[in-house]
Amino acid sequence: MYVLATKTIKNAKNKGGNESMSRMPWPEYFMNITYMVAERSTCLRRKVGAIAVRDKRILATGYNGAPALVAHCAEIGCLRETLQIPSGQRHEICRGLHAEQNVIIQAAIHNAQIRNAVIYCTTHPCVMCTKMLINCAVSAIYYAEDYPDPLAAQLLHEAGILTEQLSLARSSQ
Repeated sequence: MYVLATKTIKNAKNKGGNESMSRMPWPEYFMNITYMVAERSTCLRRKVGAIAVRDKRILATGYNGAPALVAHCAEIGCLRETLQIPSGQRHEICRGLHAEQNVIIQAAIHNAQIRNAVIYCTTHPCVMCTKMLINCAVSAIYYAEDYPDPLAAQLLHEAGILTEQLSLARSSQ
């Protein structure tokens, strides 16, 4: 399990009357939830989660895996593994959707407007998801794990979307 660092809030009184307490900042709070969302993934290669947040409220969640009503890779095997396709190549040869695609779809299905939302992803979005998120007019993307896609990073920079990697610490739990 991964946990993000907490910070100490000064001049805040907790129930015990102490002058400071440890409280997780919002970005870390949401990133930890994003990792829980990723646990629903049915991908055999990588578990990825994404959430859309606005005004400190979760609007939609998504994880990578096959579309509803079709067999999951966990049930029938990974086509990409069978064909020995390296990560980051030939995205179209996969039964699954990316977590970022699913968060957009879930927002649409449930009438949740994600314009100006902040997206939290366990992994930096690929170029396909980046283009979709740009067109959704999200305001920022926080991610934990890097993904080697220079074009995705370039497009996010060009679109003026704040992108920040959050540091993770390995938990012993």
